[in-house]
Amino acid sequence: MKEFESNVQYIKYLVNKEVASRFFCGSLDKSIDSYREIAEAIIPGPKAMFRCCIYKERHIIEERVRLVLEPSKDNRVINVLDSACDECPIDRFVVTEACRGCLGHKCQEVCPRNAITIVNHRSYINQALCIECGRCKQVCPFNAISEVKRPCIRSCSVGAVKINEEKKAYIDHDKCISCGACVYQCPFGAIVDKSFVLNILNLIKNSWNNTSYHVYAIVAPAIASQFPEVKMGQVFAAIKELGFHDVIEAAIGGDMVAIAEAKEFEETIDEKGWKTTSCCPAFVEYIRRNYPEYMDHVSTTVSPMIALARAIREKDKKARIVFIGPCIAKKVEIKQDDLVGIVDYVLTFEELKATFDAKGLVLEEFEERSAGAPSYFGRIFGRTGGVAESVVKVSELEGIEKEIKPIRCNGIDECIKNMKLASFGKLNANLLEGMACKNGCTGGAASLSHDQKGIELLNRYGKEATTENPFEGLAGYNLDTINMEREFGLEEK
Repeated sequence: MKEFESNVQYIKYLVNKEVASRFFCGSLDKSIDSYREIAEAIIPGPKAMFRCCIYKERHIIEERVRLVLEPSKDNRVINVLDSACDECPIDRFVVTEACRGCLGHKCQEVCPRNAITIVNHRSYINQALCIECGRCKQVCPFNAISEVKRPCIRSCSVGAVKINEEKKAYIDHDKCISCGACVYQCPFGAIVDKSFVLNILNLIKNSWNNTSYHVYAIVAPAIASQFPEVKMGQVFAAIKELGFHDVIEAAIGGDMVAIAEAKEFEETIDEKGWKTTSCCPAFVEYIRRNYPEYMDHVSTTVSPMIALARAIREKDKKARIVFIGPCIAKKVEIKQDDLVGIVDYVLTFEELKATFDAKGLVLEEFEERSAGAPSYFGRIFGRTGGVAESVVKVSELEGIEKEIKPIRCNGIDECIKNMKLASFGKLNANLLEGMACKNGCTGGAASLSHDQKGIELLNRYGKEATTENPFEGLAGYNLDTINMEREFGLEEK
């Protein structure tokens, strides 16, 4: 099975696996003793695996277990685990040898905390007073003040990760778009996303073998980039073995969205001038928080996850739905006011692997199982450029005369750049495809693997589809009866 990219990912896996294993064995409880037992099972000692001592490691593991067993009740998905955020503090701004001891002392003058003094004609920063505002660096005429950013801060292009007076990270939830970049990049695993593993296992268990209600798994197309050692049909079969009533590819929802967005584009582009896609919840949240005046340019078509979930619920009134994918922001999307109740929970690829192994499932041993027959274009929604290509394809099939000039944003930095251009009226396109993660969903924050090969694997899986026509990918679904619209609220952030 695929190797883990880092020890942080491995620790998350061990915690989820141990919790799920105890659940399957019927020995899981929420007592303090249980937290301690799980921590000792993961960190048996006598030597520490990753940190200074086993006691500190076990304490942090106990905190991680608590977050899995008792996730916070609010809708905030990303938070900082304080006990783990204590080995990373660094001096962000330091005066280098390039300091010439000039007479101006601009660095000292602009410091709001009087943290800069002059020692032997050279500037010196008192790190106990420094609040890392960066004003000294901005005014130094010799560029003599160096800056070293923490990985979490560097990863957050929207400025939502900040440092408190104790030199620990915290999340500014007024700016956070829940993309999960900080979760993925934090080298100590101190920034964590809310887990629904236990909720999902209980949902399946309480269905009484899907007799009380039917639990469906909607699986993101990016899964084609996660388990390259086996066939996709074997992965779907293993997911079904976890106790799901049925497993369906989210790519079918992608076909639905491509058709709906092409129609919406035709009907609204003359009035709006340019439109954006709406499949990536982190991208949409970025616009809502930073460009609320342009929310009317965002497609009102739902994401593939929501489209397919609505279609399933229309067919089966007893349906309960779990989305399986690489996206942390999906955990926020399902709780938004106009979408709440459509998808019950989200399980990430990281969590899926832990659950497979907790139940002792060997993917290579399963016979292949189909999860529907979406088109090639439905499947390539999982990589950068796929959404725009799919909308263009539908436009060609439908004979839509409005010219689509797409631009793809590969990662949140490109999204930010192109939204600035759009706000200045200089966007050289009329369809802006926004993907907050590099390479699209194949590079999602909660993916097992984030390398470039993921796109190749996804494209290969897309070519295994029986059709390139999104309309043919919807066999068995009536798009006319499915609500493909959503209402973006501008509620308080």
